[in-house]
Amino acid sequence: MPEQPKFKPITLEVLAQQLGLTFEGKKDTLIQGAASLTTAKPGDLVFLADKKFRTLLQKSPAAAAIVPYDEPPLPLPVMRAPNPYLSFVQALEIMYQPYRPPPGIHPTASIHPSATIGPDVSIGAGCVIGEKVVIGAKTIIFPLVSIYPQVTIGEECLIHSLVTIREDTQIGRRVVIQPGAVIGADGFGFLQDEAGRSRRIPQVGRVVIEDDVEIGANTTIDRAALEVTLISRGVKIDNLVQIAHNVTIGPDTIIAAQTGIAGSTKIGQRVIMGGQVGLTDHIEIGDEVLIAAKTGVTKSVPEGAKIAGSPHLNIMDWRKAWVSIPQLYDLLKNFRRLQRKVQELEEKLAGLNRSTPDD
Repeated sequence: MPEQPKFKPITLEVLAQQLGLTFEGKKDTLIQGAASLTTAKPGDLVFLADKKFRTLLQKSPAAAAIVPYDEPPLPLPVMRAPNPYLSFVQALEIMYQPYRPPPGIHPTASIHPSATIGPDVSIGAGCVIGEKVVIGAKTIIFPLVSIYPQVTIGEECLIHSLVTIREDTQIGRRVVIQPGAVIGADGFGFLQDEAGRSRRIPQVGRVVIEDDVEIGANTTIDRAALEVTLISRGVKIDNLVQIAHNVTIGPDTIIAAQTGIAGSTKIGQRVIMGGQVGLTDHIEIGDEVLIAAKTGVTKSVPEGAKIAGSPHLNIMDWRKAWVSIPQLYDLLKNFRRLQRKVQELEEKLAGLNRSTPDD
């Protein structure tokens, strides 16, 4: 069986039409791949977003380029765009052909008779689909996925291998879950009794994931102790993120790798979190907050704030503090030197006072 090409060949004219861009050059120029300016080869599409790389573009063997409107004429065919990088991404969406298994159920998959499987669904080898599960049309489930009873999965989802989805979870449409993610595990809830022993608090809630969410590899999203852990529409979550019970994340928020969000935290819409951010429990993060990498968030943050550091500060205050830190040792040495000088002057003054005769 021949290897499936990663990119669908397309002519310059057709690609420009699909992107809604103007083009210059031979309309039948064939584009067969995509690459960066440093690695491009004949047949590739490239883009220019930063004019400091113009020399690389002028020497590039690429088939065509996406460039800004004001870019001077170039020796290769071009498409002109207000945002070349965005248009390049859109071109990848048109050309790139990732591996997708055909519709059908592998004979080794175990599917409960009460499950409802929509049309054109693909279920891979070794999958286990529990009682009263509903899977929407055109969803792809790769091998070795475990789906507990009463889970609902919408249309056109993509669930990669070794994902576990616990009971009562609700997943919307076009959700992507990368390998190893666990959705709906018990939240970390314990209560110490009179003897100081930890007593498990039953986690009786569920997880709801809305449309167009993406969840990274080995990320965990815990079910609520009561009610719902909610991941709203369009949220993008990186690998190795921990989201605890009863957390609510607003639409279009982005969370980078190794972030941990403690229970009952509420996060607004369009929040951006860098890697290794930690949020304490029962706080609220306003809309459009920017949280720098490695920030420890210890209290609620108002809308539009930019924060950094641990415990967190306004990002400008944090930058000033870090500029000062390398100078602290020299400042301390100078302070101790001045302290000694003052002590010497005080001792000298005291000696003069003792040697002066009384009137």
